[in-house]
Amino acid sequence: MNDFWLPTPKVKFYEALGAVADERLFDITETSANVYSSKRDKFYQVVFEPETNSINSNDNSTYYVGYLGYPAISFLLANDYLPYKSQLAECLSGVEWKKINQKYKNDFTSALNNEVLSMLDLELVNELNIYVDGLSETFNKLSLKKLGSTQVPPKSIQIVS
Repeated sequence: MNDFWLPTPKVKFYEALGAVADERLFDITETSANVYSSKRDKFYQVVFEPETNSINSNDNSTYYVGYLGYPAISFLLANDYLPYKSQLAECLSGVEWKKINQKYKNDFTSALNNEVLSMLDLELVNELNIYVDGLSETFNKLSLKKLGSTQVPPKSIQIVS
């Protein structure tokens, strides 16, 4: 079994920035956090073990695909393992990632480029892309290991009105 995570697609860094900007992380400690989904109908649990440089999350990307998804990246941003630039992250606040990703049949790159970034000024998009490239590079240098076995992702909470 491989002890390391598969490479995380850059689109997940945009989602993570939006999660931090939207203040969707709660119960944050140095070793764990909970992260609400963009619809806020469920939350994911992130656990980090600094001594072994190991991390895990129960989001769909982590569980089903094998790369760390936006909840783990959000945790790393919130705990300064990755540099967080609030002025850039704010432009990703309020993005309804789930809805947009479903519209593009989970083609995350198309959803990002055709829906999210297309709403922003070109200069801002360029600055954001450069920032995310740097985040991705820094993230890869962390060489994070898998922590235990991943739990099944949570189901959405049905809100009855």
